[in-house]
Amino acid sequence: MVQTSTKPLTLEEFLQQPETKPAREYIDGHIIQKPMPQGQHRTIQGEMVTVINLVTKPTNLAWAFPELRCTFGGRSIIPDVAMFQWSRLPTNEDGTLANAFNAAPDWTIEILSPEQSVTRVTSNILHCVHHGTQMGWLIDPNEQLIQIFQPNQLPTSLELPEDALTVPNFAQALQLTVSSVFGWLRVQL
Repeated sequence: MVQTSTKPLTLEEFLQQPETKPAREYIDGHIIQKPMPQGQHRTIQGEMVTVINLVTKPTNLAWAFPELRCTFGGRSIIPDVAMFQWSRLPTNEDGTLANAFNAAPDWTIEILSPEQSVTRVTSNILHCVHHGTQMGWLIDPNEQLIQIFQPNQLPTSLELPEDALTVPNFAQALQLTVSSVFGWLRVQL
């Protein structure tokens, strides 16, 4: 959903506004409300953050964040999952993690919600890749399909259960398949 006002906001003016729920993004002068994540979206997001951090955080390789505002290249977006390599984490003078992330993530993951525009979500992934992101994933729970975006390559679509998911070099220890990701949605009684 695009929100318009009588006078367009600058990126700086947008960033001065209070955060909302669901979150809003600033894209090319427009404010776009993200849909409120529901069951399947939240499940994949939560499991993905946990699984990635179990592999990358103990050795200070990278840190995965859910719903983290990233401001760069004239946009302020909130990927469903944003990963930053440890060496690129913004910090305060005292060594604590900063609040503002003013750079593209190293890896971005978007999970498509039923009411979300696939072209809008793909546009955000491509924006990230064009600004230094090593890899982007678009996860579509409805289609049980995952698309992989990398710089200077055509996207790859993976939909067979045994398809292994490509990960960035810094996360090579992470091994996931299409079936393992969508398996998180199965309720075991």
